[in-house]
Amino acid sequence: MKTRITELFGIEHPIIQGGMHHVGYAELASAVANAGGLGMITALTQPNPEALANEIRRCREMTDKPFGVNLTFLPSVKQPDYPGYIEAIIKGGVKAVETAGNNPAKWLPILKENGIKVIHKCTAVRHALKAEAIGCDAASVDGFECGGHPGEDDVPNFILLPRAAEELSIPFVASGGMADGRSLAAALALGAEGMNMGTRFIATQEAPVHENVKAAIVAASELDTRLVMRPLRNTERVMVNDAVERLLEKERRLGADLKFEDIVDEVAGVYPKIMKTGEMDAGAWSCGMVAGLINDIPTVAELVQRIMNEADGIIRQRLAGMLS
Repeated sequence: MKTRITELFGIEHPIIQGGMHHVGYAELASAVANAGGLGMITALTQPNPEALANEIRRCREMTDKPFGVNLTFLPSVKQPDYPGYIEAIIKGGVKAVETAGNNPAKWLPILKENGIKVIHKCTAVRHALKAEAIGCDAASVDGFECGGHPGEDDVPNFILLPRAAEELSIPFVASGGMADGRSLAAALALGAEGMNMGTRFIATQEAPVHENVKAAIVAASELDTRLVMRPLRNTERVMVNDAVERLLEKERRLGADLKFEDIVDEVAGVYPKIMKTGEMDAGAWSCGMVAGLINDIPTVAELVQRIMNEADGIIRQRLAGMLS
């Protein structure tokens, strides 16, 4: 399948694995690359630029196909060493970067000078237009269904994607609710040039997370996620568990007086406990509504091939067969 996204990143299939905290390691990124998609190493999961450089080297040993690095720009008391991380990306020969969070304009010139294509994660058309204006090569348009941070507008992909198609000149991929060939065919029909999957890629054999996490996704329905931190305007879609119920109770009780410090036990530093040791009630962890469409734990290669076969069948047979 040839789209502007496959051409931009030099990949076989228009499928991108989104950056995910304590999930986007070399094992998963290389598996997606080998399957013909664009895998992503998550930079800020690595404790420092030297560790990221090593992770990039590990990924190179596992694949000779293109892969990228996710770099999220967040406000924090102690800023990550962004210049160091970018240097590791450049020296590692990576040619694709997924940016997220704050405006990446400050860092675009050095990335561009080194021939790196940038796709920016956006939850609104206005954000995607800004990404286009500052020189990003593509956008990942995240609907309200997505795991992680869906923004504050609550616009689902059936509206957001065609709106993005009306406004953007740069190519974009659909993110949020993407799981299978139906998702890909629908995303293409709505104007996207491919799709970005997060939660679906966690439930694969190569995903370097505890089996409890994969089992929780398979067991979940589309009703098993919750929105947290909305009073702080930092909304996150997470899998429901005991910690999330406690967090939501605090939000109800404290109302407008809620501060981040009130929920720090439920959201800070919980990912290693969940992803590494399988303590499923340790805290809030990002998961999309798409969990309701995930019923197995295939290899990445099996998943990608299944998606492409299904999308091909829908486009060539089901849809074409409806035309008189």
